[in-house]
Amino acid sequence: MDLFNDTTKATRGIHVGIGGWAYAPWRDNFYPKGLVQRRELEYASRHVTGIEINGTYYGTQKPATYAKWRDETPQGFVFSAKAPMRIMQSRQLAKTGPQIEDFVGGIAELGAKLGPLVWQFDAGAKLERESFTAFCDLLPREANGRVLRHVLDVRDPAFVDADYLALARQHGFATVLTDSPDYPSFADITTDFVYARLMRSRGGIASGYPADELDAWAQRVRLWAQGSEPGDLPKLTNDAVKSKPREVFLYFISAAKERNPAAAMALIERLAKD
Repeated sequence: MDLFNDTTKATRGIHVGIGGWAYAPWRDNFYPKGLVQRRELEYASRHVTGIEINGTYYGTQKPATYAKWRDETPQGFVFSAKAPMRIMQSRQLAKTGPQIEDFVGGIAELGAKLGPLVWQFDAGAKLERESFTAFCDLLPREANGRVLRHVLDVRDPAFVDADYLALARQHGFATVLTDSPDYPSFADITTDFVYARLMRSRGGIASGYPADELDAWAQRVRLWAQGSEPGDLPKLTNDAVKSKPREVFLYFISAAKERNPAAAMALIERLAKD
């Protein structure tokens, strides 16, 4: 069998994947033995349907690098990307326009494979409502003629409230469902797509998650994709939101990272049975 044939396809606008693709333990339990590192993205993108790029948090890449990643991945695959730390940790968020333009201008080279951009404000960061609102006004709505999708990930529990959700809805931004015991976790829907990070994989389980939990996540993803929403996840408000079918982006991140590719593939397999 050709290891680089597509073994999975995006299903009804559902993208399930992992954070990054260069991780040494994956060379023991995900990548085939002997696979050269320069082909790891090519392989990973044919076994999951999305990857959240972590490296962009630490530094932007040259447009030529984004173009290379674009060309190595199959049709229907998407990259989400974390915005650079130099923006997210700025003490003057309202003045980060030039840095935002620089980041977006480069990563737009991913073209049709550019998924949501994630603006992550780490726990401990002191956010002021006025400057945060001004920052949201800076995020561009399109690049190179393509509509951009933005995701807010605020990890300060004191900032995450109904006003925060209202601001996200006003701008058409998603908020992250972070299924984690360490960060605010809520499933309120604020726009026409859903963005989830699952952070509870366990090293002692080959698939990262037990079968019943994967079954439950598959059902939640189906509901989101259909325009409905699951009733078993925590929310900040009682707002019930129904819409047209939505795009869903779900990534297995952190926790027992060595198990995350297996978790993603197990969830994709469940969704493919529909």
